[in-house]
Amino acid sequence: MAESLSAALVDLKISPISVAVNERLEEFKLLHSLPEDEWFSELCFCLLTANSSAKKGMQIQTEIGDGFATLPQKKLSAKLKKLGYRFFNKRAEYIVGARKPAKALKKHIQKLAKKDTRNAREWLVENIKGMGHKEASHFLRNVGYTDVAILDRHVLRILYENGMIPEIPKSLTRTQYLTYENLLRLIAYKLKLSLAALDLYLWYMKTGKVLK
Repeated sequence: MAESLSAALVDLKISPISVAVNERLEEFKLLHSLPEDEWFSELCFCLLTANSSAKKGMQIQTEIGDGFATLPQKKLSAKLKKLGYRFFNKRAEYIVGARKPAKALKKHIQKLAKKDTRNAREWLVENIKGMGHKEASHFLRNVGYTDVAILDRHVLRILYENGMIPEIPKSLTRTQYLTYENLLRLIAYKLKLSLAALDLYLWYMKTGKVLK
């Protein structure tokens, strides 16, 4: 791990930002205890953030509410378009398509993750169209699992800038994702952080925000 990155993370751990990070982690813990419909809403939020932004996803999640679970595909697509979302047709398709496999989502994920959270992630990738390892990790983090990494462009850029990966890939294979995740796992271990906390600190370093 690059010394400059290590030093920057240590500084953040003892700065006021740590309060915001810990508060966000507590929010994720709270969501873990909420019912099925809240989990499905969070799944849809994570589907929306692919090639978009968390801020836009949060806005849409608030506006649409339980419409993720109830609106017909055409109406959901129209709503997404009205809210200024670029990929309105495709994401509406993904969200409606997720309703059936995501039935009893909370119970199913908790059972799969009991032994290893990565088991739940593989199920999400295989069964929820539009959900890759990044989006599945994002969802699992947001419902309270702290041991998977979200390899978005900000995190990849930090790894690249600190000489930990050879380039910033446009897309990641499963093998690359797991390999780069293990780099972050090592950083988290050395700094006595969960992967969820590390992600929030790294994201803050690039954006100046602590978002979900």
